[in-house]
Amino acid sequence: MLQFLPITTDAELQQILDLQAINLADNLTPEQIAEQGFLTMRYDFPTIKQMNDTEQGILIKDSDAVAGYILAMSKKLRNAIPELVPMFDTFDHLYYKNKPLNNYNYIVIGQICIAEAYRGKHLFDRAYAAYRALLSPTYDFTITEVSKRNLRSMNAHKRVGFQVINEFEESNGAQWNIVLWDWRE
Repeated sequence: MLQFLPITTDAELQQILDLQAINLADNLTPEQIAEQGFLTMRYDFPTIKQMNDTEQGILIKDSDAVAGYILAMSKKLRNAIPELVPMFDTFDHLYYKNKPLNNYNYIVIGQICIAEAYRGKHLFDRAYAAYRALLSPTYDFTITEVSKRNLRSMNAHKRVGFQVINEFEESNGAQWNIVLWDWRE
């Protein structure tokens, strides 16, 4: 039986890191990337623990196995991961509904992943519903970046209710969408 729960233990965090490693773009074939999606950010245990201690994410459990997760990243940790500082810097210059993003209380999706055996079963949508139930009393919306080449993830985010509020290209040519899900609507 699947459960959607806040992440609470170090063992769960380690299982998340194990699932993350399997789904990193560097560990996938081009065919897997195109068909299944991919992760770009590799977290270490101290970082993921700090993220979860600051704001809990959601775990999808099938008995004792991790079937998926969504990590939360508070603005308080904007400088904790050097690779993500440019993302927060970009957010500092964006507007939503004619107000600077910084005028809102938002939470960043640190990462979402569904294990391959569980894909196609609407767990992405159900996990986001649990994430919203957990965090929407505190935050106006959630926001993240999705690689434009990760079509599976982009389509799933749109299906849940995310909207593209900005696009950008990195100096290496990687193209990204900044997507936001307004929890007040």
